[in-house]
Amino acid sequence: MTTLTVNDQDYYDFCHFLEAQCGIVLGDSKQYLVRSRLSPLVKRFGLSSLSDLLQVTLKGRNRELRVAVIDAMTTNETLWFRDSYPYAVLADRVLPELATNRRPLKIWSAASSSGQEPYSIAMTILEQQLKRPGLLPNIQITATDISQTMLDMCREGVYDQLALSRGLSPERRRIFFESHLSGGMQVNQRVKQLVNFRPQNLKDSYVLLGKFDVIFCRNVLIYFSAETKIKVLNQLAASLNPGGYLFLGASESLTGLCDRFEMVRCNPGIIYKLK
Repeated sequence: MTTLTVNDQDYYDFCHFLEAQCGIVLGDSKQYLVRSRLSPLVKRFGLSSLSDLLQVTLKGRNRELRVAVIDAMTTNETLWFRDSYPYAVLADRVLPELATNRRPLKIWSAASSSGQEPYSIAMTILEQQLKRPGLLPNIQITATDISQTMLDMCREGVYDQLALSRGLSPERRRIFFESHLSGGMQVNQRVKQLVNFRPQNLKDSYVLLGKFDVIFCRNVLIYFSAETKIKVLNQLAASLNPGGYLFLGASESLTGLCDRFEMVRCNPGIIYKLK
């Protein structure tokens, strides 16, 4: 019989492991999240209990299990054009302003999850290029995530009907997707060719990614400790070109964490510009 309870010591040790690996802070009352995310892995890896799974993970001898556990704990649900306003601000304010730079525009989606954010950015750009021919002819979108499973899914760009229904208008579905044998739909080549997916742990150095004009790092900081937030924000600032923009989640703030940005009120929404 498989046991899916988690004792306090195993949970405590796993919390430290997860924070050390990817910066995520679970807190004292998230045992339910560990159970819901990791229970399917107990049977998959032939283990007898959730505690056994946690202990094997912490020992680090089974790399496949370790990767699967991190994938499960860092995969978050998302949707197309989340919160709407960031994409409106990108289209109406940021892209026209940066178009005057007369050089390739580089955008980074720093936690791409299942791909909705970077592909939403790409669709926004394509829509603006259609409205304003000649605007930003050379754009590169880099999308990163800690989960290799998610990155593989993103590169394929195939979504089922439930995923497609979350924030994606019928018009955008018609323009930017094509039917797939799975019964879902696949992002078309016009969108795909704008985005390059690659692995990146936000706790590590970003130097090899280069510099960007716009960074989306939305709904990520909420999972980090204050110390990790400060480190990540300062690294994001160092990754922006002068005058570059940072987009955070609607419930995230820089207050008391980083003074390298100025707040820009956009009505609706707030973005941050590198000082």
